[in-house]
Amino acid sequence: MPWSAVTLELDAAAAEALSEALLDEGALSVSIDQPTAPRVTLTALFPLQTEVDAIVATAAARCGSTTPPAYALARVDDQDWVRRSQAQFAPLRIGRLWVGAGWHQPESGCEVVRLDPGMAFGTGSHPTTQLMLRFVERSVAGGERVLDYGCGSGILAIAAAKLGAERVDATDIDPVALETAAANALRNGVSLGLCAPEELGSALYDIVLANILSQPLIVLAPLLAARTAAAGRIALAGVLDSQAEEVATAYAPWFAVTIPLHQEGWALLEGVRK
Repeated sequence: MPWSAVTLELDAAAAEALSEALLDEGALSVSIDQPTAPRVTLTALFPLQTEVDAIVATAAARCGSTTPPAYALARVDDQDWVRRSQAQFAPLRIGRLWVGAGWHQPESGCEVVRLDPGMAFGTGSHPTTQLMLRFVERSVAGGERVLDYGCGSGILAIAAAKLGAERVDATDIDPVALETAAANALRNGVSLGLCAPEELGSALYDIVLANILSQPLIVLAPLLAARTAAAGRIALAGVLDSQAEEVATAYAPWFAVTIPLHQEGWALLEGVRK
């Protein structure tokens, strides 16, 4: 199945808001190259027959722009998409975890997570995913209750289950993400409780994971706090270094927050429930 790829160059300060607006308008995925540079390249993927002009104009208007930005449009075929993904996706080893695709040979002596690049976010290649995997690897000792909020491909939830978490629930607003996470969980031989956010029960969790974007994380602070057990831990990513203090402030009423790790302009925030 072919896709339409929309590519824009814009100021880094405007990229996050536009990426969220494009996702809300139906983009299947959005990526931002070199997020700490003054000017960045944003690429959004849409079904082939999408009225891209209208969507870009609507997304720009939601971000306060009266003039739609210029963009390049290209067709991406399945074969090209897979080839490009394979070239860009290298296997990853983080402590006890090995993450790779079906065409990679796993290392011995580690928990193997197999994920092929697809439409849901999360293969291990993005810095924010790697930051979260590093947290999961050192935080899950076995027996924990874990919630992955905004699970995408399910990579973090699957990693937690592989490392011995007793119960792992995962949720996403995107039905495609939930389907992808379910398929990935089956492939990796783990059990996840998958549902839409509004279908989550009232359970409390020892570990809460959220790799989203800074503004949604700020809005979700009370909800994620309410899901975290006393003395439980939370990890937040999808946050640029320049946004980390603002997100930390939003969670400070409920958590003792630190910002221990950074990678390629992105920050990891960790908190312990007060």
